[in-house]
Amino acid sequence: MALFLNRARRRGRTAVSRYPALWGPDLPRWIRIHRDRPTRLAVRILLQVAALSPRTPRSPPNEPPTFLRQYALIHLYAAEKTDYMALATLITLTDIQLAYGHHPLLDHADFAIQAGERIGLIGRNGAGKSSLLRLLDGRTVPDDGDIARSSGLRVATVEQEPELDENATVYDVVCNVEDDHEDWQRPSRVRAMLEKLGLPADVQIAGLSGGTRKRVALARALVEEPDLLLLDEPTNHLDFEGIAWLEEMLRGWRGAAVIITHDRRFLDAVTTRIVELDRGRLLSFPGNFSQWQERKAQWLESERLEQARFDKLLAQEEVWIRKGVEARRTRNEGRVRRLESLRVQRAERRERIGDVSLALAEGQRSGKLVAELEHVGKTFGDKIVVNDYTTTILRGDRIGIIGPNGAGKTTLLKLILGEMQPDTGTTRLGTNVAVAYFDQMRAQLDEEASLVDIISPGSEWVEIGGTRKHVMTYLGDFLFSPARAGSPVRSLSGGERARLLLARLFARPANVLVLDEPTNDLDIETLELLEELLQEYAGTVLLVSHDRAFLNNVVTQTIAYEGNGRWRDYVGGYDEWVAQRPAPAAPPSDEEAAKPVDESAARAKVARAKPAKASKINAWDLRELEGLPDAIATLEAKQVELAGKLADGSLYREAPAEVDRINGELAKLESELEEKFARWELLEARRDGTL
Repeated sequence: MALFLNRARRRGRTAVSRYPALWGPDLPRWIRIHRDRPTRLAVRILLQVAALSPRTPRSPPNEPPTFLRQYALIHLYAAEKTDYMALATLITLTDIQLAYGHHPLLDHADFAIQAGERIGLIGRNGAGKSSLLRLLDGRTVPDDGDIARSSGLRVATVEQEPELDENATVYDVVCNVEDDHEDWQRPSRVRAMLEKLGLPADVQIAGLSGGTRKRVALARALVEEPDLLLLDEPTNHLDFEGIAWLEEMLRGWRGAAVIITHDRRFLDAVTTRIVELDRGRLLSFPGNFSQWQERKAQWLESERLEQARFDKLLAQEEVWIRKGVEARRTRNEGRVRRLESLRVQRAERRERIGDVSLALAEGQRSGKLVAELEHVGKTFGDKIVVNDYTTTILRGDRIGIIGPNGAGKTTLLKLILGEMQPDTGTTRLGTNVAVAYFDQMRAQLDEEASLVDIISPGSEWVEIGGTRKHVMTYLGDFLFSPARAGSPVRSLSGGERARLLLARLFARPANVLVLDEPTNDLDIETLELLEELLQEYAGTVLLVSHDRAFLNNVVTQTIAYEGNGRWRDYVGGYDEWVAQRPAPAAPPSDEEAAKPVDESAARAKVARAKPAKASKINAWDLRELEGLPDAIATLEAKQVELAGKLADGSLYREAPAEVDRINGELAKLESELEEKFARWELLEARRDGTL
């Protein structure tokens, strides 16, 4: 902090001494106006202006640029208000360096966290986001640089996969009395927190689901009453209700928070600043995720233009140096040294990491019917998981399964795929169904196996869409370098494991994709590419996810849990489900409870008679519906053409093999026409809201 302020004081006074006009009446007036402003706002202005890289302007001495006036005034003001700034800033990282390999995770990075901020930390998988959290809470020390913390700062961290004592109860884990024996109010805070979150105090950790374990870890952190809360993928394993609770809690959080998440809606709802970790640098953008997307595109374009100018200058200097005699003259030695400096800068430049190249190995087409359930029921002891559920899944459907943790989404998937038999009702699986499964717990990955063995055990080649690829090239498509191909799975981060599982999944020919929480741990760029791939996938997709934006962008219909084992089909994605689902019943007031029973029953009957609002068909299906008449007309024209050939009697005598070929094509066309007509009928029903 002292180093930062000394630098600010030097820059500000140098600017003022160079431009005497700044010593006019503006300085005391500016200090008088801003002296009573909230400290947090003053510090935020300081940091935003200090982020600029001011160069010496070429203006006349008596006409300094506006930005330089503000720069000098703010730094002079901050230099006199050292104590206020120290109170407002919780942690300051200065010139931090940290590396665990060839490329540094943090390369001379600067970062400051102010009280009350909610910072969304984003970046590519493996960029070093979790390592930065370990620096902030003191679990890791940097290779170089300074970390300054405010006095008495309390930091609490909720890790991506929290480590909890399996044999302890929920109360013991949250209370954690070993941390502070003198905190006599801790037990009462723990009981209040458990009651607020609806957590069972006496249940052992070993029997809890992933979502409940995450709530326990959050409760343990909140009980500490920290000044700074660090959250690593907090929405993983949480259902929609849990995510909504976390959003509301963070919006009312009085302390500061740094949140690593790739849930785009969550970032929009919670954050006040976005910080991106990109190639060892920390880039700060005020606002939420949507605002960051707009500014990041502009920043990347500016970086591209700057690098293009640099490369052009370097190329010109390289041409000049090769002229030989002129470059060796004494008067051009400075130009030679500049060229050497340019070469060093170019060698140190870290290019932006490319995008994952996603491609699916689609198997043979399945039958028109993928699965059919009629009046299916399933119970486990006294718990009803599925109660009288009927549905039909056709080829090309992209279905999202929505429900709280523990509702039975995995059980429903197994019933649909025929992996589990129902207690009542019947299930039927279509023909030629080849299933590829993405497991949210990554159980399919052997911790000790190498990346090559996971993708293609016993072979150096994989076949994707009819094209053979070497396994090293295929791993490169998923951003795994050849140097890491022999590394064990246990050395990968959570996001890298998800990418590896996607690579394994897509290398297996399949016509039905079952994705159980595929968005956990994936970075935003890979999420968007996965969305595009699934939108264009010709097979069937069954998706379990709590990423609301992902559901909206991928699925065409949803199967939602409505309590007591009841499941219901809805058209559209998450937003359409929210619009169509029944409103929760409100508790009756005292006056309503006193009214006659027959009147309330009549009102209930009228309410039940009101039809649910039908949702509109999504854009992808609408485009498909608009193109179906032309596609059907093309098939019918081919059918007429082939039938005309068969009308020629000489064809049967001269080319009987050709007759068989034409009959085969006619049968194929007839089948395709039946599918097109069925799809047309289905999409029209969805558009009209009659399905």
